Amino acid sequence: MARNTGDDHRIGSVEDRSQVKNTATGKWTKRNREEGSAEAGQFMDVKADGEPFKGVAKEQDGRR
Repeated sequence: MARNTGDDHRIGSVEDRSQVKNTATGKWTKRNREEGSAEAGQFMDVKADGEPFKGVAKEQDGRR
């Protein structure tokens, strides 16, 4: 699991979550990907400033 350091960076990556950019709004949305959970695949949070979430993997769109 990821751990915050207090120095504006994170050690490790956030597990069981990914992020995707909403093409309509241009904002990043975080998704829960924990398998076997009732919340699996649900969108969790939207980043207001348009920058991606730190330490969260970006989803591949499958076009390339």
